[in-house]
Amino acid sequence: MYPVIRCVVLMKIRTFVILINCIILAKMNPVSSQIPVNYDEEKVPEYVLPSLLKCQDGTIVDHIVEWEHKRRAEILTLFRDEVYGAVPATESPDMSYVIIEEDEEALEGLARRTQVMLAFGRGEQAVKALLAIYLPAGHRDPPVFVGYNFYGNHTILNDDKLMLTDSWLPNSEELEISGNRATVSSMGKRSHRWPLREILAKGFGLATMYYGDIDPDRPDFSDGIHPLFYPHGDIRPGEHEWGSIAAWSWGMSRILDVLTGIKNLEKSRFIAFGHSRLGKTALWAAVNDLRFDAVISNNSGCGGAALSRRRFGETLAHINTRFPHWFAESFKEYNHMEDKLPVDQHQLIALMAPRPVYIASASEDLWADPRGEYLSGYHASEVFRLYGMTAIEVTDMPSVEKPIHHTVGYHLRAGGHDVTLYDWLQFMRWCRVNIKF
Repeated sequence: MYPVIRCVVLMKIRTFVILINCIILAKMNPVSSQIPVNYDEEKVPEYVLPSLLKCQDGTIVDHIVEWEHKRRAEILTLFRDEVYGAVPATESPDMSYVIIEEDEEALEGLARRTQVMLAFGRGEQAVKALLAIYLPAGHRDPPVFVGYNFYGNHTILNDDKLMLTDSWLPNSEELEISGNRATVSSMGKRSHRWPLREILAKGFGLATMYYGDIDPDRPDFSDGIHPLFYPHGDIRPGEHEWGSIAAWSWGMSRILDVLTGIKNLEKSRFIAFGHSRLGKTALWAAVNDLRFDAVISNNSGCGGAALSRRRFGETLAHINTRFPHWFAESFKEYNHMEDKLPVDQHQLIALMAPRPVYIASASEDLWADPRGEYLSGYHASEVFRLYGMTAIEVTDMPSVEKPIHHTVGYHLRAGGHDVTLYDWLQFMRWCRVNIKF
């Protein structure tokens, strides 16, 4: 194709993608659709990022000990108070779990499948969550991806042994979900996002749960796990207490509680994984729970890997208007005032150090700000360098499908907001390089 023609075609494609994003946004929330959206790099405002290595008392961190025992704690507290919210300082609900199904020769002998029912309770209140675990046959202590799915375990694979969730589900004509309940007709409808046979063939395991089992994704704190932390009847978190993302993150740690008790996983490595809002969740879970050996955040955007101060694509005002239940109430105070936020997402990435972190973007997913996601990894790298690790060294983004597989890893995939086989192949290659197992 001639260069000029190719340029015109690419510009038309970009314009079409922007238009589609705006239409989707308008349908999802007519209020947030009135907030301007910037997709022009030239309109990104000048900004100054909060310092990673300057403590609140002015001390400059130049050693691992100072980072781990002082500065890291300061940044973590700011994220907890101002962004994601704290888990209430009350007695946690009782937790129990039981294996309800197990098959040593699942998927024609390719895997060992285990299904576990978790139960959380306080008095007469109870929440149940269904966990599906697939481990590669013949492998002891395999590395395991730990991540939520969006519509129920039964949607990730065409396996009629997978049990259906009893939790509330968003209706979907495409997935044949109606009446907000799971049906067998949805079996395997999201399998393209979970290439399980390839994952197992490469020696990895997968543990997944429907995120709505922990907290249904709707602005109502009277269901899910939240009420179990408010024994006196309060069902609205306080200003600096958790929203749904912190609740889902809390649930990922409970999945680890189960996995560490599973036979042949005693020495396994656990990789927190998530896409979109669940990519935000995976980051916050791994930052808080040091048992996660690595984290992979796919297309996580605003409140995930993307820098808030760039104001490109989705902004704080957009996300807090569309999804008022995701973050702490205090986070809303920074709508349209990103520069006053005492943290930014490069600091969240840095909190993972020295554990590896991978950020994945998509070229057409402008709403998630791919460049902002990449720059978070770049700016976080100075902390990883304290540990002598190879990180992202240049501000220029790599070309499409030219992955960086350093301790802080990154790739830009062609296409839109999704998880594909290409993504998973990069995740697994990166794990082989950066996680010892």
